[in-house]
Amino acid sequence: MGSVTTKKHANGLEYVDVDTPACKARIFLQGAQIDFFQPTGKAPLLWVSSADDYQAGSGIRGGIPVCWPWFGMNDNSDWPQHGFARTRLWALESVQMKDSGVELRFTLTISEEDKLYWPHDTRVEMLFILNDTLTVSLKNTNLSGYPISFTQALHTYFPIGDISKLKAKGFEGSQYIEFGEGPFKQQGDEVSFDKETDRVYTKLSDLQELVTPDGVIEVSRENSSSAVLWNPWIEKSQRLSRFNSDDYLSMVCLEAANVLEDEVTLAPDESHTLATKIRWKS
Repeated sequence: MGSVTTKKHANGLEYVDVDTPACKARIFLQGAQIDFFQPTGKAPLLWVSSADDYQAGSGIRGGIPVCWPWFGMNDNSDWPQHGFARTRLWALESVQMKDSGVELRFTLTISEEDKLYWPHDTRVEMLFILNDTLTVSLKNTNLSGYPISFTQALHTYFPIGDISKLKAKGFEGSQYIEFGEGPFKQQGDEVSFDKETDRVYTKLSDLQELVTPDGVIEVSRENSSSAVLWNPWIEKSQRLSRFNSDDYLSMVCLEAANVLEDEVTLAPDESHTLATKIRWKS
């Protein structure tokens, strides 16, 4: 059946270590952030910069940071980029071992400090289903007596071997806007990379593929018609924290999101679950 144990990183952060016949994984309590997932007999499916030092209060530069309850910069420039959930401690609420793998559920308690950013009554949960596929779900339930709205993303970093050989497919019929640049542009099926790419896609189908020299990674989304595609390229790589200047060569982010026109609004007692599924395509 395998094992699920809580361990401590050399720099002090606690994490949940998963070792089953189907896969190995590591999920940190800070941010409910998974930074390692490897199906048995296959290569790892997540990328992390070797420059990251796993410090408390800093989201890990890789894996799947959780951007919530806003994506990107807030209108209040003093507030943390991508929200506060990725740097807060989550609680591991349940572990269910199954023949095919394991399911883990984490919850986030909104602190008095964070009510400055998010003064609403919300239940926030992360569910990880780990077998030969990685499924990550972010569930929000509005417990307030009035509607609430938010943006969010599962900011997934993928190992792609060689950015010059990467082909991202499944974008036909969508449109995108480059961050800070408009208007929207129409997108063909395939995206290749030869410069900084920082795009928000809308009207996007729920399945894309990353065709890499090491195989094809299949990425799907649920309850999301928007996604972010990002590679910092040369100049921005030199400015990023916890990121080597040549890291852009071996990674790309394709993020399940609810942004722009895909923003979530929940009525009282309503729930919404943003999910992504990742696997090596046979």
